[in-house]
Amino acid sequence: MELQGFQRKYLRGLAHDIKPVVFIGQKGVTDAVILSMDEALNDHELIKVKFLDFKEKSSKEVICEELQARTQSYLTGLVGHMAIFYRTHKNPKKRQVALPKARKDIPS
Repeated sequence: MELQGFQRKYLRGLAHDIKPVVFIGQKGVTDAVILSMDEALNDHELIKVKFLDFKEKSSKEVICEELQARTQSYLTGLVGHMAIFYRTHKNPKKRQVALPKARKDIPS
């Protein structure tokens, strides 16, 4: 499933007030970063990742693609030095984010 534009926008709005839980330092994407991100996605579904050392947009985009692929998550936004990722919890009872199926389902 690919996220639609209105779904990404909705998720970015939800993520506005949350703090980053994963930090990417000078070593880039390591197994520890992937493990940390995987655990955070299992706990929260919607997380922020902060880039501490990679300041060029192109390098952040490459790292985000790798993170997305290795964690089976969706990149919903990349603003400044912050990236927002989303992954639905496998257990329907533990889901915290209700993703709208259509644009009309977004609460006002």
